[in-house]
Amino acid sequence: MNYEEFYAALQPQEKEVKDRLASLQKLFKAVGKETESGDVKGLSRDLSAMAEAAELLLAALKEMDGTVSGFDTRAYFESGEFAQQMLDACKEKGVDVRGEFPVYEMFPYRVRLDAENQDIYIDRKKVQCMRPQSFVDTVKAGQEKLNKVHFNELNFVSELADAYDLAALKLNKRPGADIYLMSLYKFLTPMGRFRKDYDQQSFAFDLARLYSSGIEETKNGRRFQFGSSRNQSKAIRILDKNGKEQYFATICFYE
Repeated sequence: MNYEEFYAALQPQEKEVKDRLASLQKLFKAVGKETESGDVKGLSRDLSAMAEAAELLLAALKEMDGTVSGFDTRAYFESGEFAQQMLDACKEKGVDVRGEFPVYEMFPYRVRLDAENQDIYIDRKKVQCMRPQSFVDTVKAGQEKLNKVHFNELNFVSELADAYDLAALKLNKRPGADIYLMSLYKFLTPMGRFRKDYDQQSFAFDLARLYSSGIEETKNGRRFQFGSSRNQSKAIRILDKNGKEQYFATICFYE
């Protein structure tokens, strides 16, 4: 099953409906003029023509509805064909994607496919879309929009440094020690409701923008450095400005 084949089958049927609607609209305008001018003979003739055009429109709509009813959306999702065509579209359109059915990462978005209900979620937002190409276009447009949003890197790294200092105090770390970024995230969002507004993917996206900015120190001159870890579960995946993936687990601030 391929949505593009389904889409191609609908195109001539859509055109048929469009043409029938145009014919009805043209006849309706004529009927209006005939009513105004008193052309009863013409009015009677065009009303009959409208009834015939309406029957043809109804037939075209039934044909289109039959095509739509024949598209098994549940099987399309459960068979994995939607997912595969989505991955193919990502490759074609240059959208980085990681993961496996039913959860994927299209940085900085988390995409989840709900096969049972034939729904797609981008983070927590439900998206009604069963055309893989269209869905990937939506993701790509969202990524481009996010990248255009103003971001104050100095403010972000300074807030990160404040969280680092608090974490070092709470965790009894020496000055300049490496601290897990995920630990800092918890200090930045101490309450669960804060994490709904600023989730881990948003945090990773801000880290990516900071990394790509080239900034190397905070407002007060403290330098910082990202680090890796053997514990991959602690690593945060980002994409740099060239679209290359990087994995960061820790950060340290030092004078």
